Amino acid sequence: MHTPETPHERSLPPERHKGPVVLRRKQLHRRTSDQRFLDQRPAEPDDFTRTDPWRVLRIQAEFVEGFDALANLGPAVSVFGSARTAPGHPEYELARELGREIGKAGYAVVTGGGPGVMEAANRGAVDVGAHSVGIGIELPHEQRLNDWVDLGINFRYFFARKTMFVKYSQGFVALPGGFGTLDELFEALTLVQTGKITRFPVILVGTDYWGPLLDWITTTLVADGKVSTADLELFRVTDSVAEVVEILTAVHADDDGIPVSGPAPGASPAPGKAAVDAAAPGSGGDDAAPADGARGSVRGDTDPGTAIPRSRGDDARAPGSGA
Repeated sequence: MHTPETPHERSLPPERHKGPVVLRRKQLHRRTSDQRFLDQRPAEPDDFTRTDPWRVLRIQAEFVEGFDALANLGPAVSVFGSARTAPGHPEYELARELGREIGKAGYAVVTGGGPGVMEAANRGAVDVGAHSVGIGIELPHEQRLNDWVDLGINFRYFFARKTMFVKYSQGFVALPGGFGTLDELFEALTLVQTGKITRFPVILVGTDYWGPLLDWITTTLVADGKVSTADLELFRVTDSVAEVVEILTAVHADDDGIPVSGPAPGASPAPGKAAVDAAAPGSGGDDAAPADGARGSVRGDTDPGTAIPRSRGDDARAPGSGA
């Protein structure tokens, strides 16, 4: 389900963004820069703009533009979720509330700049006067940054865009979404697992939506030894916006240069470097055999000594429990 168009939007011609370039009407093409780059088709004679040496310069320019625009952003949290979530849907309203509360805590709200959950989170940031950032991408279909983005950047290449999310965010929050949301989620988990980023909470919002995925991770990946039980501590799952903010502020309360609100009294301990160390090479990470009880819940209260607490108020859900 797509966000309904407003009368103003219906009067606008279709458009697509190629980095800073806007294409409309006869200039619209279905192929994207990413597709041309990855398809490895020979360039047309004399078309030097589609050769790899020229692309390197264009890619470099995207990094320069992104770094220049976001260098002074300050503390920020990226929010991901479906572009197909319509205004008025409970997940849209949840994302808007999340944007408000993250903004109140002192963070900028960063999204992919599209409709749906992204629009709602940006809108929530604007509601409370927080920085609202959209990092867009060239897609085969027409698209534009949503109207609640105050600082917007459009990219041609996914990998350049994804670098901006990681480099300029202090955490990821994922609401229900599709392949794009899963892509961002698992890239973040891989970077945390391998120690490429630290003090970087990854929070999934929506226990009913994410529950089957977490059960599969536990009963298949962990049980088969593809990931370790320690890797289950790299993320949190909750239905509570307040808990999302508690987790974020608990992680960053002692970080210099991140003037965010402190955690509420009695807040859960925060995910931190210990979780990364537990999964780092040589520490029994991916190669570790699953321990007894590896099929247990990935939710519920934290065990003593673990780095990342589990969601409070969420009954442990063991596979096969029918919860």
